Amino acid sequence: MTMDRKERYDGILDWFGKNMQDAETELHYDSPFHLLIAVILSAQCTDKRVNMYTPGIFRRFPVPEKLAEAGFEEVYEEIKSITFPNNKARHLIGMARMLIDDFGGEVPSDPEELMKLPGVGRKTANVIASVVYDRPVIAVDTHVFRVARRTGLSDGSTVEAVEKDLTDNIPPEIRPKAHHWLILHGRYVCTARKPECQGCGLTCWCRYHEEKDSENK
Repeated sequence: MTMDRKERYDGILDWFGKNMQDAETELHYDSPFHLLIAVILSAQCTDKRVNMYTPGIFRRFPVPEKLAEAGFEEVYEEIKSITFPNNKARHLIGMARMLIDDFGGEVPSDPEELMKLPGVGRKTANVIASVVYDRPVIAVDTHVFRVARRTGLSDGSTVEAVEKDLTDNIPPEIRPKAHHWLILHGRYVCTARKPECQGCGLTCWCRYHEEKDSENK
């Protein structure tokens, strides 16, 4: 008997709730502004690598005003060992200037407002909104996209479609936490090249595992 999507959601969310209660972002930060810097830097770069450099960056630029008045070379030197430092340096300076000019130096809580900032796309905006402000949004990165499609939580072929499926089926009060459940599961268990199905707690509800099981029979 084929499992329907509601059963998958119920089983998977219940398992995560019981087994990953402390799931949270792995980026280090001490203020909304610094998390925004870290998330912008984490695009196509690992959180672990970003965390190696953000302590120095945070000391150099503790508030938006310091970053807004910095020159390109000054910012570039701090982030040159992170992927795409040229673009990210420009984005960071532009982001800080817009925070001051348009938002009174405060990081906005609304994803639509966040997306006006240089270097901030939908994923980054949803991360900030959910982590800092506990807004009921789902940030879909490569890990979330992969896990959602493999498990059968979504058949969406785009990030937007997967986000819609997850938003429609995950209760608002647990969406911020669910974002971290899916990211961490994709990062450490349901990896891109070699998923660790043998040690995975979701196999009872996972479509990918069902299909693999059928092939081996």
